[in-house]
Amino acid sequence: MLKQERQQKIVEILNDEQKVIASDLSLRLDVSEDTIRRDLKELDNKGLIRRVHSGALRIGPPVEDFSKRQDVMKEAKQALARKAIEFVKDKMVILIDGGTTNLQFVNQLPLTLKATIITNSPPIAIALANHNDVEVIMLGGTLFKESMVNLGIETVEALENIRADLYVMGVHKIDATIGISVPSLGEASVKRKMVAISNEVLSMVTSDKLNTFSNHIVSPASQLTYLITDNIQPEVTRLYDSQQITVVND
Repeated sequence: MLKQERQQKIVEILNDEQKVIASDLSLRLDVSEDTIRRDLKELDNKGLIRRVHSGALRIGPPVEDFSKRQDVMKEAKQALARKAIEFVKDKMVILIDGGTTNLQFVNQLPLTLKATIITNSPPIAIALANHNDVEVIMLGGTLFKESMVNLGIETVEALENIRADLYVMGVHKIDATIGISVPSLGEASVKRKMVAISNEVLSMVTSDKLNTFSNHIVSPASQLTYLITDNIQPEVTRLYDSQQITVVND
């Protein structure tokens, strides 16, 4: 098998299985582990995969602006949001950060809901304008336009005196071993604080984000209380179950 064919096969395996081990690839493709490591390094340099210590993870969805992401996998996000609504009760204090899936979640909240919702996302605050019995608290900060959320010291300090019943966390990338991660250091800091002040943490994650990671770790996956996702593989479900995370498959 030529190198180009072998590397294409590695990418195909990753897309199907989400992560690979170098020693396993060596056996499957009948080449040495050194050859596989060189292949993984080249593919990583091309931005096609993400190399890790013992193998590789698929690269996951690209980083795109909020407006571009709104129509991506829209029906899947709506389905996840419908599942997440089941965990919302009247009189809750709910913390919601940014994300297009979180916006779908807010759009499906019943107009009769009586709750306090705290958010650093202007689009989410605006979406709650017609919920007459929802008190909306908008966190200040510097607008990070890529994700349409307010970030910075001001945002973190505003969270100091808050205790939330439920934090609905927008997830950029997640891996059961590496944890929850984002490309922005500022976003990671705010999310980390939100986790720390919340009794429970819920995330809605489309399957393209599973077994992927980015540059800045927010928290271990075990900080999640509920993971709502679609098309999750049984072995991945077991990994999250072992961390006492309630996995809800759409």
